[in-house]
Amino acid sequence: MPIVIAPTNCLLKIVRIAADDKTKKHLENLGITLNSEITILSCSGGSVVCRVKDGRIALDRDISTKIFVA
Repeated sequence: MPIVIAPTNCLLKIVRIAADDKTKKHLENLGITLNSEITILSCSGGSVVCRVKDGRIALDRDISTKIFVA
């Protein structure tokens, strides 16, 4: 499921990133990679605030619909 509809405050694993290579590289630099763990802190209007490793990242609607978790 995309992280837009994922439950909040649950530890999730990234299973797929459906984006172009440039976006994937940018997300890698932020720590969002395949098989990494992520926690959704809040979600409103398609924008998602998530915890990756020790930091918080805000993702807009376009990117958050391309990241799939399990």
